[in-house]
Amino acid sequence: MVASLTPPLTSLDALLPQMQARGFAVLSAASVATMAGCEDAALHAMTPGWNDLAPDRYLRDGGHYRKRRHSCFVVDGDAVAQAPHRAHWQSQEYNALHGGMRRWFEPIEPSLIAQAAWSQLIASLGKVFSRLQPTPTWYVEAHQFRIDTTDGVGRPTPEGAHRDGVDFVAVFVVDRVGITGGETRVFEADGPDGQRFTLSEPWSVLLLDDARVIHESTPIQPLQDGAHRDTLVLTYRAGGFQGD
Repeated sequence: MVASLTPPLTSLDALLPQMQARGFAVLSAASVATMAGCEDAALHAMTPGWNDLAPDRYLRDGGHYRKRRHSCFVVDGDAVAQAPHRAHWQSQEYNALHGGMRRWFEPIEPSLIAQAAWSQLIASLGKVFSRLQPTPTWYVEAHQFRIDTTDGVGRPTPEGAHRDGVDFVAVFVVDRVGITGGETRVFEADGPDGQRFTLSEPWSVLLLDDARVIHESTPIQPLQDGAHRDTLVLTYRAGGFQGD
């Protein structure tokens, strides 16, 4: 394990070589905006969309610390089309805690999806991933998460270190408010190499090759009332959505 609490930022020029060599990369918010072809302010304009998430009623650990929304999209080049609302499904192979269930979450609000930066972000990542794995069409699941400290401790990944059962994953830290913890840990799926760091800059992102690495985030604890951690997770899969 290589200990590094500061995120190992990658420049856009080095993004593909980094992904090919390590299976993961971290981009700053400025790099994300450049990649998506939008202003930094356009990313931050989406942040209020995390203030009205619905409780996650499927937590098998009995917790009440997670709120979320979920919608699906089909990406073909610059074209991003929202798919009919569907359940989120993973096999138990990839999610031992919640796998095997069809989980119906409230959809992402249309007001967020209508913002230009939303589609620009999803399409730009599809282009990056297509350079790593040539794919004409990506099936994308978007998850808004708020992990709070209602239970004293909030668990971003209650299932532990895991893969998601897709091709690529993007984990954006949207906001951190009054918390400690929430450290990101990335490990080789078939080897000893790993790295840990804390994503703290709003709209910075961790990109993952899901076949090559596993990941987790450590629990959060409050430093003040209303403490929480907001993230956006986008998963990209060729051939169709999980559960089709």
